[in-house]
Amino acid sequence: MKFNRKKYDYLIVGAGPYGSIFAHEAAKRGKRSLIIERRSHIGGNMYTHKEHGINVHDYGAHIFHTDNKVVWDYVNQFTEFNNYINQVVANYNGELYNLPFNMNTFYQMWGVKTPKEAAAKIEEQKAKAGISGRPKNLEEQAISLIGTDIYEKLIKGYTEKQWGRKATELPSFIIRRLPVRYTFDNNYFNHRYQGVPVDGYTALFDKMLDSDLIDVETGVDFFSHKEVFLEEFPKIVYTGMIDQFFDYAFGELEYRSVRFESETLKSDNAQGNAVINYTDAKTPFTRVMEWRHFDKKADEGYTILTKEFPQNWDRTKEAYYPVNDEKNSKLFKRYKEETKKHPNVIFGGRLGNYQYYDMDQVFGVALKAVEKEFKDFTMDQK
Repeated sequence: MKFNRKKYDYLIVGAGPYGSIFAHEAAKRGKRSLIIERRSHIGGNMYTHKEHGINVHDYGAHIFHTDNKVVWDYVNQFTEFNNYINQVVANYNGELYNLPFNMNTFYQMWGVKTPKEAAAKIEEQKAKAGISGRPKNLEEQAISLIGTDIYEKLIKGYTEKQWGRKATELPSFIIRRLPVRYTFDNNYFNHRYQGVPVDGYTALFDKMLDSDLIDVETGVDFFSHKEVFLEEFPKIVYTGMIDQFFDYAFGELEYRSVRFESETLKSDNAQGNAVINYTDAKTPFTRVMEWRHFDKKADEGYTILTKEFPQNWDRTKEAYYPVNDEKNSKLFKRYKEETKKHPNVIFGGRLGNYQYYDMDQVFGVALKAVEKEFKDFTMDQK
């Protein structure tokens, strides 16, 4: 069986953002790429489809947000973004709170009205909990940031559902992703540039891969013909799980998976917000997205809701989130060392690098790989 019939310069494993950016940039330099994708579509987890005039994100909410102007300018060449700002509502057993943690949250939780009052309340709860010195885990980090009340109601249950383990067993850095503000500001992200594509993410990838020098084959599993691919192609860009590439030689890295349940309703507005997080421990899902609120486009009288259920990963499921705790980080380093034996393979993306990247970070590391490979491109911001 021959796969490199067209004398491709690159085989790219995975049609997500990392692989698609690399193929696009290679084509600009006259290099021919074959992209193979195990799933039936391009775009990876950023894939969207349109239903009742609504752009549905098939793999959970994807809001593009960044402070990196190079990345923002780069992605805007493929699509127009709207001005969507993510403003999440948390539902704790029927009580509603604004996220991320800001003066609205503090007022809803404690009735405090000034930043001084809010800070004093947090310090009081932090002291009562005996939190001092460098936080050793997520629980200590969270309490040191926002006190015990908000931790118990808005973080603990949600986080333990998300990661499938106790907050005391999770690394502290996970909670640092979420802003804490002493202003009345519900913007979920601190980044300067934010939005979602007006035509959905799939249209972005369609344009990115529109080249005579790029061929895409979906429904193709790299591991069905791994040795043939390695032999036939001069260079491979691999964006799958790094431990799978090495046949789990040192053991499985841990991931978290997610499943989604969607329903279409005869309504113009079912929940009143794009994203509502369910932060209690008993509700089995973590959040509900109402897609028409992301870009305010929909056929009249229709809305689509999607519930997100975290679940344990096994080899039959999609790997969504690397579990970057100490044990897995050590194991990843062993696999990373093995990559040196494959100088013709570029490992990239969230799974190839075993990193919990946001979308803009994936774009950034993909462009860094382009910079390293072709030497005629720079990520330096002027």
